[in-house]
Amino acid sequence: MVGWLSSLLAHRHLATAAVSRLIAVGDIHGCLAALDALLDVVEPRPEDTLVMLGDYIDRGPDSCGVLERLIELADRCTLVPLLGNHEEMMLATLDNAAPVGWWRTHGGGETLRSYDDRSDSRGLLERHTAWLRDCPAWHEADDWFFTHANYVADEPLASQPAEALRWESLAMHFPSRHLSGKRAVVGHTAQRSGEVLWADQLVCIDTHCYGGGWLTALDTTSGQIWQSSRSGRLRADAPAG
Repeated sequence: MVGWLSSLLAHRHLATAAVSRLIAVGDIHGCLAALDALLDVVEPRPEDTLVMLGDYIDRGPDSCGVLERLIELADRCTLVPLLGNHEEMMLATLDNAAPVGWWRTHGGGETLRSYDDRSDSRGLLERHTAWLRDCPAWHEADDWFFTHANYVADEPLASQPAEALRWESLAMHFPSRHLSGKRAVVGHTAQRSGEVLWADQLVCIDTHCYGGGWLTALDTTSGQIWQSSRSGRLRADAPAG
């Protein structure tokens, strides 16, 4: 009986491990209600990997709350938070490497205001910026790789220029399939229609949440998509990939 039970438990463990998910989440831009709605329906598990594509801050109402939620999320699953161009602007401004007006005109004002009513705003800001400094520029797994903005098709991921990874829109350059043969998942180029952009070589899941579209999560394992609005309303007819 003990041997049979051990075998059964081992089989269940393998079955659980086999359904681990690799999920990407697009540009949040301070929309905490949208993020919370997605997390409620996705229900991240310890065996899941969530790749956040960057641009957690600016333009939306609660960038501080979004960063706090993401830090907490690392206790629930494997979290891979990529650095976006808006985080790069924030860090450059706080390091006095760029004028504050540059960041403010791109949504930094909303981010700074989101710290105003917090009891420990300075401590939170220091904690969040320290966390952002450790965010990677790209991630790869299985048949996929992930960047915030774009990539150079004939350059290895480890040699990708920062300009392409964080700043170059798909309107500026629509790349061919990467030399690795893997398919990319990117954000940054806002799909104002609210629909995911599907191409053979890449998928873009910045679906313009802060501007009236959706925040999108894509399960690369199954093709399932979840979407939520800025106010936290789930989209009932989110299309599968």
